[in-house]
Amino acid sequence: MTDISIIGGGVAGLCVATELARRGHALTLHDPEGAPGAHGCSWWAGGMLAPECESESAEEPVVRLGRQAADWWARSVPVTREGTLVVAPARDGADLRHFARRTEGHRLVDAEEIATLEPDLGTRFRSGLLFADEGHLDPRKALGLLRAELAANPAVTLSDTAVDMPPPADGRLWIDCRGLAARDALPDLRGVRGEMMILRCPDVNLRRTVRMLHPRIPIYIVPRGDGIYMLGATMIEAEDRRQATARSVLELLSAAYALSPAFGEAEVLEIGVDLRPAFPDNLPRIRRRGNVIHANGLYRHGYLLAPALARQVADLVETGAKPEFMDEDNAERRDAGTGPALSYA
Repeated sequence: MTDISIIGGGVAGLCVATELARRGHALTLHDPEGAPGAHGCSWWAGGMLAPECESESAEEPVVRLGRQAADWWARSVPVTREGTLVVAPARDGADLRHFARRTEGHRLVDAEEIATLEPDLGTRFRSGLLFADEGHLDPRKALGLLRAELAANPAVTLSDTAVDMPPPADGRLWIDCRGLAARDALPDLRGVRGEMMILRCPDVNLRRTVRMLHPRIPIYIVPRGDGIYMLGATMIEAEDRRQATARSVLELLSAAYALSPAFGEAEVLEIGVDLRPAFPDNLPRIRRRGNVIHANGLYRHGYLLAPALARQVADLVETGAKPEFMDEDNAERRDAGTGPALSYA
């Protein structure tokens, strides 16, 4: 059996490790930071498993492969499957109609049904779209539970030892899941800035993810239980990890207030900023160079696409099966400059 080492303990690395471990492989997971935490962009995610909603702007593989995510996660992690509710202020009804035309798997709901689905929204919105088959999870709990599953497996070693890159040609198979830190090997990666907040608002009780469309700053709000909500919206083409700007904070909170005035009394628990790793077409890549497999580029679809990424890596390891997406121009051969290269994405 191949001796496998995985570098990186974010959502990509943990999912790859979990998939391989479930298939009976012995492995070592290296992450110098140890347990998941605020150092990784996976920590700041929304945890939405909403492939149909993503079809409004994402590529077809995101939707198709994302439909498999909830079942994969549910083997280890609590997944809430109450659907996604998409609404818009009356003045932005055209945005809701546009969203409906570009997506599938939804049904139109009127103000009365919205009030039944989410009583705390009342009849503030005339109509909306219910994507009944979608769900969400708590990213921080999910990362912790995957790591705990791995820790309980006697065939898995968890290491906080840093690994020099490129790793040694020591007979082991190395799988690089370092996210944006992997730009030393994947120079076509870029960082996409995201900003989010964690709010405590016990006066609001939402059961499902709610997206509110807005021409300037659409938002999503994801319940985490006990009156805790994740509020997110921004996606900025900038590689800047500074704290969120005053404008972003004001716009996020103003949009939450428009969704429900009760959010005006919310307590802001956290404001988070991080960079999502992405390739130029915003689809992930799996690339092999000698004894190293690079798995990266989950963009804003980390929890939605990490299970599919993990399965494709595991299939490559076990059978040499080519992952679904291939770099036809063999981009990493240009990046590396020398040596043989195989590229899959």
